[in-house]
Amino acid sequence: MTPRAGLTADRVTRAAADLADRIGFAALTVSGLARELGVRDASLYSHIRNLADLRARVAVLATAEMADQIGAAVAGRAGKEALAAFAHAYRRFAVRHPGRYAATQIALDPEVVAASPGHRRTLELTGGMIRAYRLAERDQVDAVRLLRSTFHGFSHFEATGGFLHGRDVDASFARAIDALHVALENWPSHDKEGTP
Repeated sequence: MTPRAGLTADRVTRAAADLADRIGFAALTVSGLARELGVRDASLYSHIRNLADLRARVAVLATAEMADQIGAAVAGRAGKEALAAFAHAYRRFAVRHPGRYAATQIALDPEVVAASPGHRRTLELTGGMIRAYRLAERDQVDAVRLLRSTFHGFSHFEATGGFLHGRDVDASFARAIDALHVALENWPSHDKEGTP
């Protein structure tokens, strides 16, 4: 393999993200990336501190890419249309970019998250989409957790071949979105903490 000249931290991170999509984020190593780039391991340490730093960089990159795709999908939409656009963009990214998506799920240092435009954009997009349902602030947290769990679980099962029934997966996802919309429109109110 011919060594690649002109490596930068950004190029190393993007190469790592591409490799993660092919082999899995958990299998990503500095040595494996160095082989992919045709350089010695030591050459990468001019651009990254260690494997944890590399993985965090991939997570920040992937979160920004995912936020960009979701943002483009939900632009100009509200209510159920925004929910559906958000859900479909989330699912597409997770299934088409499994390594990048896995990176978006890792825990990062708070300082890294605070400095990440993609994480801020994700919060803005999620908040904008959920606010249309006019839920109380603490109910918004519960609702977002429900949405994230549903999107993540569905995407994971789809990507790993977990849906064995012959029913069309797209049809099932559309029904899941319908059900989530109904749940959000009819969210149970609470008079006191923990009391329906």
